[in-house]
Amino acid sequence: MESVDYTDTFIAVAPDTAATCGVVPVPRAQGPTVASASYGLVAPHPYRYRSSEVIFTVWADRQGIPTEERDVAWVDYFAKPRACLRASDLGKRFGWAVHADEAGRIALHGLGTAEYGSLAAGRTPDGQPVTMTAAMHSRR
Repeated sequence: MESVDYTDTFIAVAPDTAATCGVVPVPRAQGPTVASASYGLVAPHPYRYRSSEVIFTVWADRQGIPTEERDVAWVDYFAKPRACLRASDLGKRFGWAVHADEAGRIALHGLGTAEYGSLAAGRTPDGQPVTMTAAMHSRR
């Protein structure tokens, strides 16, 4: 099973993003997008979920997998390599960076906020060092 979780890491927005601040992704008429569903899980509950939980939950919700079948679906889903949140439109299009704490739980920080600035400088707000990476480029 390949892990999509990070610890003590700040995933900055993509270098080629057009975003100037964090913009809330809006669901489409036919339902939430992957970005809007991910945002809806993480934003109201910072540092509650790990990346793997967010990625899987969004996928399982979109697939309509019942709660009682999700333990088995989890194993099947992560039996193959999966993209991590570096590939998410949150960081590529919508201006949201992801910070994973020492336990791998994540929070979103909008481009241009004080928290984003602190983390982008390589330090958590309490002064601890953080590993830096960036979301994947939006274009090839």
